[in-house]
Amino acid sequence: MRQLNASPRSGEWPREDFSVSITGSLTGWGWNSYFEAFWRDGDRKNAVPARVIAQQRKFWRVAGEFGECWAEASGKLRLAADEGADWPAAGDWIVAELHGEVTTAMIQEVLPRRSKFLRTSPGNRVEEQVIAANVDTALLVSALDGDFNPRRVERYLAQCWESGARPVIVLNKADACKEAREKAAEMERVAIGTAVCVVSAMTGQGFDELEEFLRPGNTLVLLGSSGVGKSTIVNRLLGQTVQEVQPVRESDSRGRHTTTTRELFVLPGGALLMDTPGLREMQLWDAERGVAQAFADIDSLAARCRFGDCRHEAEPGCAVLAALSAGTLDPARVENRRKLLREQEFLRRKMDPEARQEHKGQWKLIHRAVRQKCQQREKDAGKR
Repeated sequence: MRQLNASPRSGEWPREDFSVSITGSLTGWGWNSYFEAFWRDGDRKNAVPARVIAQQRKFWRVAGEFGECWAEASGKLRLAADEGADWPAAGDWIVAELHGEVTTAMIQEVLPRRSKFLRTSPGNRVEEQVIAANVDTALLVSALDGDFNPRRVERYLAQCWESGARPVIVLNKADACKEAREKAAEMERVAIGTAVCVVSAMTGQGFDELEEFLRPGNTLVLLGSSGVGKSTIVNRLLGQTVQEVQPVRESDSRGRHTTTTRELFVLPGGALLMDTPGLREMQLWDAERGVAQAFADIDSLAARCRFGDCRHEAEPGCAVLAALSAGTLDPARVENRRKLLREQEFLRRKMDPEARQEHKGQWKLIHRAVRQKCQQREKDAGKR
């Protein structure tokens, strides 16, 4: 099985000590009629299709019928990226020109993605970051120790529903949790219509529940924060240790980054599994539909409110407030939905100058109305 080496120095290709995991088969890497249709739509006589299976800085490891090799972006791709074209990410299918005896390649183009798991790029720049591309199933990993957090899973679910991939929640470290069943039930109430699997990567408990998702040619991605046990899950599914693991802090069950790159592994049964570094922050990107799907129960209640623009705060005839009063709806879940929707509105304003101007105009009107009320009160007080 492939193992990534230290990142290459600038201007140098990484060492060639990768073993080819799949030879002579595009379908083994997840190629299907969707990508075939886009491939036939272009003139690519001197190129071959390949999949990005790993990335190290400015180099990508790509695989196809030719085997595997390292690749870099062409000048054409760099210019296109400046105009908004997709930049290669782990899981992408790309148009590659092979060099030499298939020792290196040049990436000319990224084929349209079937699905993509995104987040807002960390830092001050407002742009999307592709975590994983062309994924069929996203395994959203949460630990059953002190790091158990349904609110965080709701955030991952929202972005996952937006991505086009099927979410599956994996609750790891069942061997270290006496309340595993209770926590699984709590997560099922959060993850409406989503499978919840309780496992232990240390003992192998519950891994038979994952078998139905591990079909040959299907691509899965492991997503979650540091310390939830993603690398241990990879090692368990591969049947060998290929990913380094580290213990979490006992004080708060927080983990440290052991996986530093996104890499696609071939499982013994033919499924493809992508491991990713732990996500310290997960700001949603353009995920309003995903939020609606993740909180479909609240949206269903909101449709029964008396007013169409009900904010579910103090309005009469609010079905959401009624459910909260009756104890059938978790207040923390409602507040988390509000938070995610505020984030999406904030992102929309930052991306759309017109929306930003409209928002400023609305606040000006509000402030003006408040000032007028204050002035009227002062006049009324003076008359007395």
